[in-house]
Amino acid sequence: MVVSSSATAWWRVIFFILFLFQRTLLKTTKHVWRIHTLVKIYLYNQTFRKYCATSVPQRSVLPLRSEVMASASEENTTPTEGELTETFASSKREDRLRKFRELHFKRNEARKLNHQEVVEEDKRLKLPSNWEAKKARLEWELNEDEKKKECAARGEDYHRVKLLDITADDAARWERKKKKKNPDTGFAGYAEAQFRQYQRLTKQIRPDMQNYEKQREECGEDFHPTSNSLIHGTHVPSQEGIDRMVEDVEKQIEKRAKYSRRRAYNDDADIDYINERNAKFNKKAERFYGKYTAEIKQNLERGTAV
Repeated sequence: MVVSSSATAWWRVIFFILFLFQRTLLKTTKHVWRIHTLVKIYLYNQTFRKYCATSVPQRSVLPLRSEVMASASEENTTPTEGELTETFASSKREDRLRKFRELHFKRNEARKLNHQEVVEEDKRLKLPSNWEAKKARLEWELNEDEKKKECAARGEDYHRVKLLDITADDAARWERKKKKKNPDTGFAGYAEAQFRQYQRLTKQIRPDMQNYEKQREECGEDFHPTSNSLIHGTHVPSQEGIDRMVEDVEKQIEKRAKYSRRRAYNDDADIDYINERNAKFNKKAERFYGKYTAEIKQNLERGTAV
């Protein structure tokens, strides 16, 4: 195919026009992009100046720019997998070291407490077995002595002051406790022995309701006497009552006979009596006056009496 020279010239013109249009378009696009960038920079500067004008005067501009740059660098930098692994391992190591330090501190604290307990236990073991009771008793005695001194300084009787602080219930409870601890104090006197015997005998008496009702019917109004009633010496005991009294007296005699047992005879003892009655008298005299006549007897035996 043969192309004429005129057609080739036209094609060249068209290509040249297209090339010029392309270059013009590229230059225009670059200019537009540059204009857009300049406008953004201008707007940013205006906004930054307004912020600086309205912010606190002490705040400098450099920290703001450094913060902007730091945030931009944080956004642009992304940690790698190796850095993440190293960070995780370091945090785990720090946790383990912290736990180890805590355990070490607890061990030292436990060692210190154990040592203190051992020292206290050793002190307690060296003390007497009844140390706590003795300590309480000594403290009570010290308090009592202080109270006695205070009462003496005021001119008061300590026992009377002490009794004023004791209630009737406490006193009755202490008396019951004493009786329970030592119910039978033994022979203290003939009057007390008779009173104890009376209480023992009255506890053995059982009421006879039939005889009570019978006497009530027989006496009538005199069963409950008044100041004008004369019933003294009119009562006649029944034969059954007399028999019960005799039986009770015989039991008392039998019981008393068991108590008065014969004492054992000592062949090696000194004979200072002429009969059984005189021996009992000498024992009574020795019981009451033996400590006063012991020296006289020894002088008589040695033959050194004046």
